[in-house]
Amino acid sequence: MASTTKTGYTNGSDLLLYIDGKAVGSCTSHTTTFNSETKDRAVKPVASKPISSGMWKRKGIVGLSYSISAEGLRFYDETECGFKELFKLWKAGKPVTVKAMERGTDDKPYLAGSCVITSLEESAPAQDDASYSVSLENDGEPDTLDEAAITENTPAGA
Repeated sequence: MASTTKTGYTNGSDLLLYIDGKAVGSCTSHTTTFNSETKDRAVKPVASKPISSGMWKRKGIVGLSYSISAEGLRFYDETECGFKELFKLWKAGKPVTVKAMERGTDDKPYLAGSCVITSLEESAPAQDDASYSVSLENDGEPDTLDEAAITENTPAGA
C-alpha cells in the first residue's frame, strides 16, 4: 500500500480501471457492481410455529459475478485505452483483462480478471464533447479479489 495514511473520503479520481494493461482513457467515471445470484428456499415451518412463519423464505447463494461500466470523453491525443482501443478490443470478440485499483498502491489491484466487452456506446452531441461508455462482465472467476487492497483505516481501539 501507499506509504502515507489516507484520511477523509475517497476521491473517485484515485480509483482506476485498467483494460488490457492501460488505464481507461479520459475516464469520467466507472462503476463496479458485485452480484450474488440467489435461490429462494421455501419450506414448511416446524409444527410448533404459527402459519405465518412459513411465509418467510430463505436465500441461498448459487453464483457470484461482477460487472463494470465506464464512461469517458473521446480525445484526439489519447495515450491510454480510449474509444479507438476499446473498439479494436470489442471487434476482436475476445475476453480482455481488467484491473481495478487505487492510485498509488504499487500495482496491487483489489479486482483483476478476465471480462468480455458486452457493449460499447458512443455519444456525439452537436457542439459538445463526444463521449463513450463501455460495459464489461466477468469471464469466470477473478484472478484477484482482495479486500486488503482497499484502503480503509483501522478505527482506534479496534
